[in-house]
Amino acid sequence: MSGTKTAVGSRTVAKVLVGFAVAGLLLYLFGRVVGWGAIQQAFAEADWRWIVVGCASSVVSLVIWSKAWHIVLSAVGVRIPFRSLVVTYFAATFADYATPFGKAGGGPFIALVLSSDERANFQESFAGVVAADLLNLFPFFTFATVGGVALAFRTDITGRTNLLVAGLAGLAVVVPAVAYAGWRKRGLVERFVARLLEPLAARTSRVEMESVRERIREFFLGIDEIRTHPTAVKRTLPYAYVGWLFFALPLYLAGLTFGVRLDPIVVLFVVPASTVAGIVPTPGGLGGVEVAIVALLVALASVSADTAAAIALVYRVASYWFVLAFGGVAALYETYTV
Repeated sequence: MSGTKTAVGSRTVAKVLVGFAVAGLLLYLFGRVVGWGAIQQAFAEADWRWIVVGCASSVVSLVIWSKAWHIVLSAVGVRIPFRSLVVTYFAATFADYATPFGKAGGGPFIALVLSSDERANFQESFAGVVAADLLNLFPFFTFATVGGVALAFRTDITGRTNLLVAGLAGLAVVVPAVAYAGWRKRGLVERFVARLLEPLAARTSRVEMESVRERIREFFLGIDEIRTHPTAVKRTLPYAYVGWLFFALPLYLAGLTFGVRLDPIVVLFVVPASTVAGIVPTPGGLGGVEVAIVALLVALASVSADTAAAIALVYRVASYWFVLAFGGVAALYETYTV
């Protein structure tokens, strides 16, 4: 497994440490703005049993999503026992959650792990992993769109909040459409993105053009795999949707922790909408996701900022920090013992 060990070089570790440092600053400022005293008071009245249930729900969601991986990988000829793949999926999630800009890290890491111990060919496993991850995003756009449409008809949401909901719901429709159009004109997309980022790459070593081109090719490779295995897609999507329901459930449970019953429609909209904030350059979108959840809950659920902040922090404990720790153990196992 020496190849896997060297894959996580000092440069990657440095990026992760810087990312967590930035995230820590953002979370500190987040608490300062809302008020740490008010947040602590909300936590003093918390029912901690719901946090345990929320953590369990996050684990269930990842196990279900790993089944989606299992189906797609089997379709491309990668035969790995499901029980073994669950551990691998948790390791991939750790790679996603621990690195800034998330999803760029998990796929290559896991494809390398699978190929290093001769469980699979790198190219086949990587194509399957990317395809499965793309399929797991279908519910993201569906729930954001359905939730946005449902909220648009609520009479208690007006003005800027209505514009925010419409904008986020519209984004959930536009992004898949743009992705499909880009797939049809992939060469044009690659040239356009390269031309757009070349000035930035010339100024900083953090942007590597070959890496950018590789990520674009990986994305389109995943779409190609989806097109060529329609039966696997039909079998995978139910797991993708059920997994997302369990992924969203911890936000509802976080509300119950403080005696707040959130509207399920609000939950199904806020979870994918706040995930958009994960584009901030911190591990797992730390700082950005919490701020987005607070803003959306205050606007859509009529809760105070301090209660919304407490709910956001509990939700992230269940959906991020607990999974990060759980996945870290799996990553160590995959890297050093398999």
